[in-house]
Amino acid sequence: MMDTSTVIGVLLPVYNGDKLEYLRLAIDSIFKQTYSNYILLIGVDGIITKEVHDYLNHLDSFENVNVSFFKSNRGLACVLNDLISVAKKLGITYYARMDADDVAEEKRFEYQIKFLQNNLEIDVVGGAIEEIDEYTQLRNKRIMYPLSHHDCFRFFRYRDPLAHPAVMFRSTYFDKVCGYRDKYRKNQDTMLWLDGFLNGCHFANIPNTVLYFRITEDFFLKRRNGLKRAWSMLKDRFMINKKLHYGFFSYVFAIVMFIITITPAKIKAMIYKLR
Repeated sequence: MMDTSTVIGVLLPVYNGDKLEYLRLAIDSIFKQTYSNYILLIGVDGIITKEVHDYLNHLDSFENVNVSFFKSNRGLACVLNDLISVAKKLGITYYARMDADDVAEEKRFEYQIKFLQNNLEIDVVGGAIEEIDEYTQLRNKRIMYPLSHHDCFRFFRYRDPLAHPAVMFRSTYFDKVCGYRDKYRKNQDTMLWLDGFLNGCHFANIPNTVLYFRITEDFFLKRRNGLKRAWSMLKDRFMINKKLHYGFFSYVFAIVMFIITITPAKIKAMIYKLR
């Protein structure tokens, strides 16, 4: 029987809008990892293009790749919960998130699993990310996140303390938290962090760059637009502030973010560059 104690389950959802070019780059970056003891678990959420379907069918024949095709589009939370269930059945205890248009730094898995093995109290670890454009060229923007659990908790009063596609979980996270909230089509990661803090999960980030995060021309057009969406996010943020006993300024910041969310995409892009 295979020893799964050091195997990483890589959770990669795929959607109809994902480009084959970007998907290949994302998966190639997994295949090129310096830490090679992993199983790539791909979840296809509904109908996809024939070329992507054919590519994934080909990958499914690889020993360290498992592709699950789901007939209907149910959203990211449902797909990730299903992939976590697959990983649990295989006895895998480390789960790395990955998106279909990003590129993993070649030592990402090596960095993160070593950190988790050396810090047994930590349930989830992220890292720094660097932005890339539609041509996979660096945009000269690097985003770092708070390193300690204490600082992650303080940071969460304003923004997410980890970059969701850049994290690696220990399976204990999902022993404490009952998976992603599947009713959420958006904001799943934010609610997962809330549930983690409420249930005693410990957070950390490493200072190393672990992921190259893609920002394309339509990024701000797709990102959280619309009054209904903004209002939903504001209510979620108020709930988080109340449950975690954050102070007055966290509510002020939430209102500012609400205003930014409903601004035109061009203005939103300008504000984003100032971060």
